[in-house]
Amino acid sequence: PKVDVRGAVFRDDRILLVKERADGLWTLPGGWADVNESPKEAVVREVMEESGYHTRATKLLAVWDRAKHPHNPPFPYHIYKISMLCELIGGEAATSHETKEVKFYPDDRLPDLSISRVTPGQIARLFEHYRDPNLPTDCD
Repeated sequence: PKVDVRGAVFRDDRILLVKERADGLWTLPGGWADVNESPKEAVVREVMEESGYHTRATKLLAVWDRAKHPHNPPFPYHIYKISMLCELIGGEAATSHETKEVKFYPDDRLPDLSISRVTPGQIARLFEHYRDPNLPTDCD
């Protein structure tokens, strides 16, 4: 399976989202893990590249099988989606060649999401993890 890492970065009870240039929709910062890179290293790199923020990955929140969630469109290969809680430690909002906006959103005012990358239910679950640090890791 391919490994997709996503960073759940919170500030003032809002989650960090980036607007993708590819489809003009919003998602958690993240992307494919690279060879010889740990999941923590991958998510920290992806968050910085796509949002401009420096983070520290602190907790594994979820390992989701993309095919078991309502992502659209389906892909011809298998994907595990790893979501990690990331502590904001510096930097400032900055776009990249992949993103055109960076913003924090409350859970009750999410923008149009890139369902290929993240679902509203997954974001809701990440907020639950943020609000209750004792929840166990989700795993399909």
